[in-house]
Amino acid sequence: MKNDDKNAVLIALINSQRPDETTEHLDELSFLAETIGIRSVQRFTQKLPHPDVRSFVGKGKLEEIKAFALAHQIKYVLVDDDLSASQLRNLEKEFNAGEKEYKVRIYDRSLLILDIFLMRAQTAQARTQVELAMNQYLLPRLTRMWTHLERQRGGTGTRGGAGEKEIETDRRVIRDQISKLKEELKKIERQRQTQRKSREGIVRVALVGYTNVGKSTLMNLLSKADVKAENKLFATVDATVRKVVIGNLPFLLSDTVGFIRKLPHHLIESFKSTLDEVREADLLLHVVDAAHPFHDNQIEIVKKTLAELGAGNIPVILVLNKIDQLRSIKDGVKLDQLKGYYREQGFDQVVFISATQKENIEELRQLIFEKVKKKHLMIYPNYLVADYQ
Repeated sequence: MKNDDKNAVLIALINSQRPDETTEHLDELSFLAETIGIRSVQRFTQKLPHPDVRSFVGKGKLEEIKAFALAHQIKYVLVDDDLSASQLRNLEKEFNAGEKEYKVRIYDRSLLILDIFLMRAQTAQARTQVELAMNQYLLPRLTRMWTHLERQRGGTGTRGGAGEKEIETDRRVIRDQISKLKEELKKIERQRQTQRKSREGIVRVALVGYTNVGKSTLMNLLSKADVKAENKLFATVDATVRKVVIGNLPFLLSDTVGFIRKLPHHLIESFKSTLDEVREADLLLHVVDAAHPFHDNQIEIVKKTLAELGAGNIPVILVLNKIDQLRSIKDGVKLDQLKGYYREQGFDQVVFISATQKENIEELRQLIFEKVKKKHLMIYPNYLVADYQ
């Protein structure tokens, strides 16, 4: 095993879900960790109906994990769920008892996602939104171990000797910062509302979907733009809007942040103004990685998140991407049968594409054209729409 400062163990509970689903959850946690440079080297699971209120896992399993972590000088413990403030404190005490040259950092799922967003955010609005979510997350969970506050202040290093008095000071700093960030977001939102008013009278289409399904690649194809597209979780954090013309119909196309299982509540709250691009859209392109073994679960997560955002009734085209990979997994897959299946699930418009191979893109453009035309003619009844070429 490679020994370095970025080795981690992953922890998950098996409750009602199938064991293969737990494996998929841990694969995703590993991918999240990799995104911020942490390398997972071992996985631990335990069958429990509910997390242990003190330490998430049971006493025996905790001792097993601690023994492995000590033997292999593990620096990070990653938990595939959210930890309460007391669980976090107890785990930090357990993994850092005794004399050691290093400290073990405890990450729960929300903290990993927040760190990725903090790293990915480019615009002032996105940075402010993520910093607000991070501060709201940190406030009840501050311990002497944490360095996130230093990173937000621009400092480096650890604070191994900080005491309770300093933690109280940090809490005051965070409360002040939360108030300041909320005011900044109000100003930014007023500017955004002015921008949105200038877009009235033009049809709006938004790309939505689970993270890392190919939304940015499709955005580039449809808009001939150069939006960052990577095989990484949350490569897009900032909403990107481009004007697109299909036939002689103009519309605005926006690429939005990807959804994920257990997206942190504070993050959704902070990103509500950015997610207005979704709520105020006339048409949603729900992009799916059709080759992913659990893509049906991902579809349900996106549908649930859209409903929570108040966007559950917006017309949707289901865009099943990566059919080139799907064929290599399922030889002889019949797309017409799959279309029928998804129509039975409530999706009237279904199209299979490969954004990287540019396959069936014209079929998708035709579907978008027909939907945009209907909305455009409601706004401009006398508009002469040219036939789609």
